[in-house]
Amino acid sequence: MVELPKHLEEVVEFFTKLPGVGEKTAFRQTLQLTNWRSEDLMAFSYALSQLTQLKKCQKCNVYTDTTVCNICASVERYEAKMLCVVETLTDFLAIEKSKNFRGTYFILGNVLNPLMGIGPDEIGLDKLFERITSENIQNLILAINPSVEGDATCSYIRHKLPQTIKVERIGFGVPMGGSLEYLDSLTISKALENRKSL
Repeated sequence: MVELPKHLEEVVEFFTKLPGVGEKTAFRQTLQLTNWRSEDLMAFSYALSQLTQLKKCQKCNVYTDTTVCNICASVERYEAKMLCVVETLTDFLAIEKSKNFRGTYFILGNVLNPLMGIGPDEIGLDKLFERITSENIQNLILAINPSVEGDATCSYIRHKLPQTIKVERIGFGVPMGGSLEYLDSLTISKALENRKSL
């Protein structure tokens, strides 16, 4: 059997650490990189090394080049007194891309999961509650994915906040263009729970 150069194997090993990337895909990606010009490889290497310099916004936890991101620094968004709590950065980006929300955000980074040792401290709920108080947030939107852990996280947050704060959870259910006959029973149940008046 052919023994590959150690440098090649090391790159393949790093690629396999990415979610959803198996050894074959990692090997193909690595071979693709061998066709790049040395200047491009060096630039790629430098860009990767700069990930160690990433900062998180002190208010919402989104990656930023400054202490506070442009959304948290926006006076218009601050004055809306609305805060949207999301689980991940990709959830934040999806909501922001819709251009329908004009408040600020808070990224948890995870949800409560006692079996995995993830409690309120691990997802920074103290920081969230402190922000809600200091910024006098009046409307809290929980855009957390529907799961046992997500539901538990939403219940915990609601329980810890005073009743004067309006807490809402985004609706889940039938996707646009979806047909009821092809949906699972849980999705249909969620759609029925989240119905609204016309």
